[in-house]
Amino acid sequence: MPSWVELRDQFDAQLTDQEKLQWLEAQLQAALQEISRQRDGRNVMFYASAFMQKPAAPSYMTMLMMDDINGLMACMHNMTWERNLTLVLHTPGGVPGAANALVEYMHSKFADIEVVVPTFAMSAGTMMALGANRIVMGRQSQLGPIDAQMQTKHGSVSAGAVLETFGRARSEISDNQSMAHLWHPILQSMGPSLIQESGNALEYGEVMVKGWLAKRMFAGRPDAAEKAAAAARHFNATEVHKDHSRRIDRDEARSVELSVESLEDSQPLQEAVLTAYHIMSMNFTVTKAVKIFANHMGVTWQKNA
Repeated sequence: MPSWVELRDQFDAQLTDQEKLQWLEAQLQAALQEISRQRDGRNVMFYASAFMQKPAAPSYMTMLMMDDINGLMACMHNMTWERNLTLVLHTPGGVPGAANALVEYMHSKFADIEVVVPTFAMSAGTMMALGANRIVMGRQSQLGPIDAQMQTKHGSVSAGAVLETFGRARSEISDNQSMAHLWHPILQSMGPSLIQESGNALEYGEVMVKGWLAKRMFAGRPDAAEKAAAAARHFNATEVHKDHSRRIDRDEARSVELSVESLEDSQPLQEAVLTAYHIMSMNFTVTKAVKIFANHMGVTWQKNA
């Protein structure tokens, strides 16, 4: 596998901007085709975001959003459904409803879906991974908690933290009525709707993921419903993870009995996946792209800043 430096040298050797873009496209397609060969001719699609290369870009441009369904449909057009799907996924997450839309659409077309995580599939990206039949992860790969994040005038806050704060306030006021005046401004800023919405959002994500796990990853097991519920609860547990960006590696994923393969088990597959990841990262570095869908047939859907 060529290193990042070697790929960058090959890129720099191209003389014109047009040649550089053509080289990036050709290298990405070659890598995705190699992934298809290594996975017995499966359809391959790469969904990636430039959240690492363009941290200053507005989050709505790099996050998983509802309009991503357009890119998904464009890249799935003309695929042979019987060949199933390998989805290479690199995203910081985003809107859970968008994850729901994309996963349900893929479920409507493919009997078997595997998600390959080169580095990051966080938050709603983790939800998408949990909607697959199995996940392929390397030592460097990570998933993340799926607990909902609520937008307030103070910024983004954890839905789980909102409920924990309310529960603590209720407990302290119940034990000591004089604590009410201390909690009043905090509770007033939260408001009853935020508390209700936080509970709804946490339940929505957990129920959605639990259903996918029972339908796909744990399908056929007599205890599928119980295992799916336990795994979904683990990924949704704010009190366990403490931070929404916490790393969940493949060992932790396996601890709740997810079907997780090691990327290193196949050197050719690992080389093809990481080459595709490096090329995609290079594309984000030198172009205006903030989000890309690409498949092994050479179809690309790209959103620019």
